[in-house]
Amino acid sequence: MAQLKALIFDVDGTLADTERDGHRVAFNQAFAEAGLDWYWSAELYGDLLNVTGGQERIYFYVTKYRHDIEQIDTRIAANLHAAKTEHYRQLLAGSSIPLRPGVKRLIQEARSQGIRLAIATTSALPNAIALLEHTLDPSWFEVIAAGDIVAAKKPAPDIYHYVLQKMDLDASECLVFEDSFHGLQASTQTGLKTVVTINDYTKHHDFSLATLVVDSLGEPEQPFMVISGNVGEKSYVDMELIYQYF
Repeated sequence: MAQLKALIFDVDGTLADTERDGHRVAFNQAFAEAGLDWYWSAELYGDLLNVTGGQERIYFYVTKYRHDIEQIDTRIAANLHAAKTEHYRQLLAGSSIPLRPGVKRLIQEARSQGIRLAIATTSALPNAIALLEHTLDPSWFEVIAAGDIVAAKKPAPDIYHYVLQKMDLDASECLVFEDSFHGLQASTQTGLKTVVTINDYTKHHDFSLATLVVDSLGEPEQPFMVISGNVGEKSYVDMELIYQYF
């Protein structure tokens, strides 16, 4: 059996609930700033999340929901996305987007045991770095793979192939943390065991390929709810539980 050497984390929805309370809010601020009458409700954003990538969501929104617009210029979409990124970073600076339960505790425990850490996300690199700067420490992560660093975004496995190559590790030596079906598809296509922490947007996704599915990583005083998997008497994810699965 391979020895566990690294934990790889998705960002949006996994480290923090950034989608509903961060990216969605920032998109709406960018739209208003540009004088557009667009507004993405929490419910609508759940549909838009089926498309990976911020600019890609803008194109999808225009195609599916704005029949009064024939198409949107790529420059306009890029400017909107850039403005949205700046608003998002301001939200993070205001500490309005905390980490999900158990995230910091588990990462610190892993570091104390010499476990290597990496990020694999389709979020733009500035967004990923901003979250890490305000909640953890980017230097803790050996590889931060984000945005357009690979040709195809999740559910394509490219981002995970990239991380494994950069770390010179085999999939059997790593464990991934994801929150969505697209993320799970990307990781499992790479042969990576995956723990899923669901959220309001992903709780109805198909996670049958996941190693463990919980509602959060949990804390000693804030137990997780197990969706699938056998955790014994455990009430939160720690390295001891991870080694049981690994």
